[in-house]
Amino acid sequence: STKAMSSFVDSYKFETLAVSSPKTNVLHIEFNRPEKMNTMTAGMWKEMVECFNKASMDENVRSIVLSGRGKLYTAGLDLVEAASSLAPSGNDVAREAFRMYKFIGLAQESCSAIEKCMKPVITAVHNGCLGGGMDVISACDIRLCDKDAYFSVKEVDVGLAADMGSLQRLPKILGNDSLIRDLCFTGRKMKSDEAKSCGLVSTVYEDKEKMMEGAFELAELIATKSPVAIQSIKVSLNYGRNHSVNSGLEHIRSWNAAMLQTEDIMKSAQALMMKKTPADVKYSKL
Repeated sequence: STKAMSSFVDSYKFETLAVSSPKTNVLHIEFNRPEKMNTMTAGMWKEMVECFNKASMDENVRSIVLSGRGKLYTAGLDLVEAASSLAPSGNDVAREAFRMYKFIGLAQESCSAIEKCMKPVITAVHNGCLGGGMDVISACDIRLCDKDAYFSVKEVDVGLAADMGSLQRLPKILGNDSLIRDLCFTGRKMKSDEAKSCGLVSTVYEDKEKMMEGAFELAELIATKSPVAIQSIKVSLNYGRNHSVNSGLEHIRSWNAAMLQTEDIMKSAQALMMKKTPADVKYSKL
């Protein structure tokens, strides 16, 4: 039953994130500080790391949808909280730098945990996605938005260079280097139509409700497929992004030397021969 299926989410207890399982093997993670425009704090970063690491290892989870509660996706860094962390303390410069180094490391890990998560992460953006939100979505596998969505690499307007992954990942996502530099130097708002035409998102929906339907449909479809195949695909795509074609081929060759021995291949082949789809196959947990 769905009840039993979704009871595994009871162990996902967080202050800044709401976690549910609306579909079989699909985890829904929501930024849950609507009264603060889902701004990010050190507490939220810690919870994101914990949540995505847990989901990565959770055999009940086969795909993930990430979205924001309330008015917008996220307004980025919580400047009020950050001000206290960034306030100069008058301490030894080296020690201050080490403190900041650790702080930035935690911020970066909140996004890297999404990329490292073995399960595909579909993010659904409604309304504003600002600053740190851009770092988050650039670490996701699939990006969707509604037509009111807008995107801004806002950090420049607060006097800093983005340091949570936008500057590293956007060039891997978008083919237009000129556009990336334009967005990062100006912090301007990019609307949903431009986000679609430049390839930042793959689909634009009429409104948030339709977008969430689309996101869950996609997540559900992915969750019906062989988890051995899905997780291997994510590992290989991520590896290939930072390596040459040859070294990526060598990597998947060694990886699949083990993975091709899975029962999932025979199960899938039998289903195809019987004119069935992967959705009809019961793949074992992974």
